[in-house]
Amino acid sequence: MNRWIFLIPIAVAGCATVPKPLAVGEFSEATPNAAQIADFVGQRIRWGGSIASTETGKNETCFEIVSHPLDSKARPLDSDMTWGRFIACESNFYDPEVYAKGREVTVVGNIQNTIVRKLGEYEYRYPQVNAETVYLWPKIVPYYGSRYPYYNGYYGSYWYNPWGPWNGGLGRLYW
Repeated sequence: MNRWIFLIPIAVAGCATVPKPLAVGEFSEATPNAAQIADFVGQRIRWGGSIASTETGKNETCFEIVSHPLDSKARPLDSDMTWGRFIACESNFYDPEVYAKGREVTVVGNIQNTIVRKLGEYEYRYPQVNAETVYLWPKIVPYYGSRYPYYNGYYGSYWYNPWGPWNGGLGRLYW
């Protein structure tokens, strides 16, 4: 019984950990949609989403981000729900090939102002964020486990069989 009591705090602590660069400070409840309409200049935010474009300048890199709600780890949820778009600029160089369209990021910073840019033919009001942190989330690689079929980068696709092709080996053998 004592062993289970010891393991419960470890299991609970590992469930939802916000990365350190994203955990520091208090954040406004404002969303990008709300910041388009109301004056939230100077508010500290933690917003995330998927990159729509990355523009490098002489002294900064700016990201146009399609915002999504964040999960308990501050990672953008993979959903069609959006809170609008925003622009985040940071004074470092970020490679546009790494910070590419579709990658997930979470931004911590202060709302600087609202700028108007064309989005297609529409004039869109973007809240602009002076970013302190632009956190690039690792790509999610699908894991198929022991479900059929089993995908492996070396052997390709085959049907998983723990007893092998002749009911005595381990998996599919390649000679």
